[in-house]
Amino acid sequence: MAAEPSLPLLPHEVVWHDGQVSRAEREKLLGQRALTVWLTGLSAAGKSTLAFALERELHERGRACYVLDGDNVRHGLNSNLGFSPPDRRENIRRIAEVARLMNDAGLMVITAFISPWRADRAAARAIIGAESFLEVHVGTPLAVCEARDPKGMYARARRGELAEFTGVSSPYEVPLAADLTLDMGQLSLPEALAQLVGRIGRHAAGQE
Repeated sequence: MAAEPSLPLLPHEVVWHDGQVSRAEREKLLGQRALTVWLTGLSAAGKSTLAFALERELHERGRACYVLDGDNVRHGLNSNLGFSPPDRRENIRRIAEVARLMNDAGLMVITAFISPWRADRAAARAIIGAESFLEVHVGTPLAVCEARDPKGMYARARRGELAEFTGVSSPYEVPLAADLTLDMGQLSLPEALAQLVGRIGRHAAGQE
């Protein structure tokens, strides 16, 4: 006799279970205030370079941190997503949920995603929590990013080989009130890193 197919769980049957260790206790154990540093900007703006340099700097200072990089997460967690607007929104939603969980574990999270739309970044802030979210606009101008073009993506987009490419065939909405803006066309990596570490320090001290 064939087994009856199982029924899917309904939303009201999925219940959040609180653990016995709070986020505050984890932060105390690690000696840090958990937060997410959300780096947004055009392709080739310098987001990943800055993110991994920040991770190294924070690690050297004894902070438990981790980078969620746009390209890296598409190798696993988001490997089933493309670059259509709905897929991009889902990409950001998933990353925000992961960052929230990592913050709850007491970790400092650094994300490096183009995240071109203000609404998606606002949704990420809402998921993570405004008190734990620093929006950093890596505001390197398009002309500088396109001149760098390390992966040849802008050239391909200009030839019409890539659809929905931010800055060419898809818009980038500049943050209206970023917590920090860094132009990696004008700043050296050490200069940008110093500004970013300083901003994180003010956040950790409650000096918003």
